[in-house]
This record gives sequence, C-alpha cells and structure tokens, in this order.
Amino acid sequence: MSQLIVIGFDNEADAFALRQELAGAQKEYLLKLEDAVVVTRPTEGEYQLHQALNLTSAGALGGTFWGGLVGLLFLNPLAGAAIGAGAGALAGSATDYGIPDDFIRQIGKTVPVGSGAVFILADGFNMDKLLPRLEKYGTRARVIQTSMSNADEARLRETLAAPAWAASTAAASAAGTGAALLG
Repeated sequence: MSQLIVIGFDNEADAFALRQELAGAQKEYLLKLEDAVVVTRPTEGEYQLHQALNLTSAGALGGTFWGGLVGLLFLNPLAGAAIGAGAGALAGSATDYGIPDDFIRQIGKTVPVGSGAVFILADGFNMDKLLPRLEKYGTRARVIQTSMSNADEARLRETLAAPAWAASTAAASAAGTGAALLG
C-alpha cells in the first residue's frame, strides 16, 4: 500500500537533495517511488510545484509516435505526428498522476518563504536501510504529514530530530564497537 510523506526543509536545496536521494534509493530497491514533488516558496503569495515527471512532454512524445503510426496508414505520417504530438501534450498537461495537485497546493501555501517541502508517494519501504540515509538531514528536516503507521512515523521523526553530527557519530561508534568485537 502506498504511503504519503511530506517533509519540510528550511531551504529549497535540501528539499531537492532529498528527492535526489530517494531516486537513488529507488535504484537500490529500498522503496518504489510513485511520485515525488518539491514545493518551493520564492516569495509571499507565490509557490511553485516541481514535478519529478513532466507529463506534458511525455504525452507529446507518445502522441507523436501514435500520430505518426496512424498517419502512416493514411500516407501522411508527418501530419499525423504533428497532430498526435499536440493531442498528446494537451492530454499530458491535463493528467494528474500521483499526488493530487490540489492537496500539494493546499499544504504548499503553508511552506515559509525561502523554504521547501518534498511530497513523497511511495510503496515498499525498507525502513531499516532507508532511515540511515536520511540521518544526514538531521534537524534541518521536519515531518509535516504522513500516512505511515504510528511506529514507522515515530522512527522517521526520531531520525530527523537528531542532529546530523550525532547520527554520524553514533554510526561511527557502532562501527568501531563491531570492529572491536570482531578483532
């Protein structure tokens, strides 16, 4: 079952870095990202949604292919490709995939100016391997909202509540203790 997590940051760069980190974690099969949107607030009264997937260009590409194929049947593939690209781009821009944009806008309006938030819709979390990757954000990140179980949300909040230097110190001492036990 998919889980929704919204994590806020004091600056935009950390929000984009977390989205990139999660994309890397997906390549390692630590989670399955369905959608990841960064919301930034450059000025008062303005907010921007940065989608991970551009549906307009994806629709145009698909429309070009199918329009060209249909145009080929009627001996005019260029006209078919052009019409298909336009129709695909229009359909792609009207499509709302993943997290509803209205929900993102509603919470995005609460993000302070100059900061950012990451909206994550994912499934199949490997919390034991994913949480250590999030420790580096330390107290710079805060959980705004989740649909996770109470236990998993508490683990996430605990990971993000610790200062980044404390998390790396704890990991180093655990590694040293393990080496001492083996040696």
